[in-house]
This record gives sequence, structure tokens and C-alpha cells, in this order.
Amino acid sequence: MLNQQTLPAIQTALRDLDLDGWLLFDFHGLNPVATGMLGLDGLMTRRIFALVPSEGTPIAISHAIEQGPWKRWPAAWPRQRYSSWRALEEQLGLLVKGKMVAMEYSPGDAVPYLDRVPAGVLEMVKAAGAKVVSSGELVTRFYAGWSPVHMESHRRAATAIAQIAKDAFTVAGKRARGGAPQTEHELVRWILERFAEQKLFCDHGPIVAAGANAANPHYEPAPTPPRLINRGEILLIDLWAREQSENGVYADQTWMASLGEPSARAREVWTAVRDGRDAAISLVQERVDKGEPVQGAEVDDAARGVIKSRGFGEYFTHRTGHSIDPRDLHGSGPHIDNLETREERYLIPGVAFSIEPGVYISGEIGMRSEVNVYLTQGKAFVTPENYQRELIIAE
Repeated sequence: MLNQQTLPAIQTALRDLDLDGWLLFDFHGLNPVATGMLGLDGLMTRRIFALVPSEGTPIAISHAIEQGPWKRWPAAWPRQRYSSWRALEEQLGLLVKGKMVAMEYSPGDAVPYLDRVPAGVLEMVKAAGAKVVSSGELVTRFYAGWSPVHMESHRRAATAIAQIAKDAFTVAGKRARGGAPQTEHELVRWILERFAEQKLFCDHGPIVAAGANAANPHYEPAPTPPRLINRGEILLIDLWAREQSENGVYADQTWMASLGEPSARAREVWTAVRDGRDAAISLVQERVDKGEPVQGAEVDDAARGVIKSRGFGEYFTHRTGHSIDPRDLHGSGPHIDNLETREERYLIPGVAFSIEPGVYISGEIGMRSEVNVYLTQGKAFVTPENYQRELIIAE
């Protein structure tokens, strides 16, 4: 968040990038980066701007009737007020004319999670005399980055949900073997009860998908009609949760099991997915260990290359992974993606993301394996520490 403690680092980054400032804009929550960086809290229904200059004091422009949300804005920093559009445009012109500023936009919408500023606002800023570039690198460093406290919270959540997933397979396997199989929705409720016991929060989910349902990457189990988890089927469990604290950040994992001995086909698909995941992990770790840069797109290519080589490329229909930032499970930092988007941002110390390749053959079988990775200087950590190597056999 922007404050008197973080301002020097942001201004150093702006100077390193040869920028005059970082211009934050929001309207009605369109730009979570702006509201998160500014620490705004309360009713916000009018346009706001805030310029973080490379030198000097930040200046904000806010509507006259919406001053309450700015309580975290330091009193020593100016905040101009407007009521009319004429006043807003005049104040904006005085603030940015002749400057090169970064905003949350992605040329060609290459990265939608970064493309938060409407085209009309970009036109207004340019008409005011500014040159606008993407704030992608600033968002990665100052919005998406984790603190050591975030890392510890994540590791605790990762350990907890990994055990819950394994226990869920045991429960499903016993029920199926005993002739009274659970439904997918019942197992979802069982997992959510375990989350509540361990004071873990999730916004929705998890995904429990048996048999061919696992071939739908965003499958949502429903209570009706009930879908039994039967012996002999493949079972996918995708679960995510965070600690219920201010510094809680999400852990997000997908685990795979077979209720009974898996088929040769299931083993073939699982091996391709696992090896693709491991190729992505290895690339990140090798580059980070050597201090060499790596882009999210390169990591996606590494996983996708393995799965293509096994003959399943056409069935890997989503990106390899998503950013996990301190506020959002699907965050605004660099994604592991060269399929859906052109993710050219670098994976730098402080960022975290999922690695979750999958193969989805409609009507037949689906497999995904998901771990999380967070980076510190010279080290890439994978969670959970004991992530899945072999297909679990749930007897």
C-alpha cells in the first residue's frame, strides 16, 4: 500500500524506469490496484486520481462528497477536491501535463488482469498532455508482492488444505468401497466443514469432480441431481483457502486420486500432467537459483511443451497458472500464461503463483495437478512441501 514508508521505494522504481509518476485511477471499483494501493475504504462512486511522482509529494484528486474513504491518506499529502467535470479535467491537466506516467493498462489487452483503466480515461489523460505507459512492473513489485508474514500464513494454509484433500480421498474411498458412496456435493460440504474447524476462509467452492466431470475445468457440483462418487472412478479435488486474518493469503491446490486401481489410460494422462507441472517448476527453480530472469509465458511454454509431446496438447485448454497476490486468489501479478494472454512480465522476488497444468478429454477423463510457488531472492519455494508425485489410490 502507498504510505510514507513505501513511498521512497516506489519513487526509486519510477526513476529507474524513467517515469515522472504513477497515476492511479478508479471509478466504482473498476481498478482494484488503485483502491488497494491507496487503502481506500468506504463508499466510492465518483472518479478519483492520485499521482505518485518520482520526486516530491503524492497528490490526489477526489470528489467533494466522498472524503471519508481517504482516512489512510497522510495529512501532509495534498488532496484536491472537485465537483464538476470541468474542475476535474482542469486539475488533472495541471497534475500530468508534460509528464510520462504509468497507469493500469495493457497494450492490446495482452494481460486483462492488468488492463483496468477504461479507454476513455486514457484518452482524457492523454488529452491533458500526458504520455501513458503500462504500470505492469510497478503492479508486480508494489501491489502483488508478498511480505514474510504473508508467506508464513500461506504455508500454514497450504499444509492444512493438503491434509484435508488427502483425508477427503480417504473418506470417499471408504464410502465407495462400503457400498454407500458419497455424492460430489456431500464431499464439498465435508471439506467446507474441515475449513471451518481450522478457521480457514474460502470465497466459494471447492471443486469435487468424479469421472468424466473432471474433464470440465470449472465444474461446479450441485446437490441435484446427486452425482455419486463410485468405485473405479477418477476423482479430482481442487480446493483453496486462506487464514481468517488480515495477512491471510490463499493456498490453492488440486489433487487427483483413483478409487481403486487406475486404468492404463488414467496413468498415462496423469503422468503427462505431472511431468508438465514438474517441467514448469524446474524452469522456475533453475532460473531463480542462477539469478536469471524468467517470464510467466516461458513457464507456461515449458509445461505445455511436455503435454504436447505426450499427445495431449489439444486437451490442455487453459493457462498453466495464475497470480496469487496478497488480496486475491486470482491476482494482478504475473500469470503463468502464453496461451490465453501474452504474459511478458517477469517473475521477481515477492510474487506468488499457481502451476496447474491439466488435460481435459470431454466425456472421458480429466486430470489437473496444482501447486503454488512463491519467490524470494535466489529461491523458489513450492507449496505444499510434499506435493503430489503419484496418482493416489483411494481404497
